[in-house]
Amino acid sequence: MLIPQPESDLSINILVLAGEIIEKLKTRKKYVIVEEIMMDFLKKDKKRSPNSFLDALVFLFSLGIIEYKGYKIRLKRNGSSKAHLF
Repeated sequence: MLIPQPESDLSINILVLAGEIIEKLKTRKKYVIVEEIMMDFLKKDKKRSPNSFLDALVFLFSLGIIEYKGYKIRLKRNGSSKAHLF
């Protein structure tokens, strides 16, 4: 289990950031250009960086929640997807 430090800022925690990316991708049925999602992601908080966005994407990909094709991403839509956990 991932337990954040008591003094850490939860608004920039990778689990929170990944959850917000999932919420953005849930509204899209097709592949979305990564830059579109990143620009929305960065606008939400000044503490966010492109590195934190990429860390969250790698986290989601390693769990098998997102898939990519070229410069586009989407949530996996098959029955074995773990996207239902969030």
